[in-house]
Amino acid sequence: MAKSLNASICLIGDELLSGRTQDTNVKTIARYLAPFGVPVCEVRIVPDIQDEIVAAVNALRATYAYVFTTGGIGPTHDDITADAIAAAFGVGIGEHSEALKILSERYAAVDTEFTPARRRMARIPDGASLIANPVSGAPGFQTGNVFTLAGVPKIVEGMLGDIGHRLETGTIVESITVRGAGLREGDLAEALGALAQQYQALSIGSYPWFRTIQDHGVALVVRGSDSESLSKVATALEAIILDQGVEPERLSDDEQLGSSGPRPGVD
Repeated sequence: MAKSLNASICLIGDELLSGRTQDTNVKTIARYLAPFGVPVCEVRIVPDIQDEIVAAVNALRATYAYVFTTGGIGPTHDDITADAIAAAFGVGIGEHSEALKILSERYAAVDTEFTPARRRMARIPDGASLIANPVSGAPGFQTGNVFTLAGVPKIVEGMLGDIGHRLETGTIVESITVRGAGLREGDLAEALGALAQQYQALSIGSYPWFRTIQDHGVALVVRGSDSESLSKVATALEAIILDQGVEPERLSDDEQLGSSGPRPGVD
């Protein structure tokens, strides 16, 4: 029987808290983990302050099966995540021979000086294992159940390719989305509440979208691990929308992931 596993994400960086940078890494990591049956259950954003990073990482790693941190492993003075992870685990930190080799060869290949600042990226907490970075070379690392990744979205995507083989597989949660154009949440609230009471083992959510007066509505999403119950609830959701005089639209897996049309909770 599949285990119940979960994950949390700790986003590190003053630029996120100031609004200067908009995070997209949560979406990337959560979507990557979903097929492994590892839902993301909490996200925290912390500043570039070592004590706050340490406190957040220690709290999250004690609560969740896996923790993913993003940001703060570059070459500048405010890149302090590696030191914070070492402090959180109570271990030392120093140059990792393999990381140093990867970086020196990378900068030589692009005919760029391997400066002391860039060399800082080879500092890895003692006992950590490297996470490959196929985009820019500088590796991330795994310490216990904590995966420390870069903050740049494309690099995060690349690093995730070296994560899957390290994960256990949990209970796979599936989802079905049914939407009704032109509806409002208040139109559906009573019927949705009754359905949620009937199927308490499933998660049923209501997500309105509003683009224009002509383009708005509600997307209803049911999530769970029991395929038979999911199918029954999806049919019931379609009936709820039909009762409002609207033709329901059931989205494909790709559309649920946002390849087209309004996305629940986003648009």
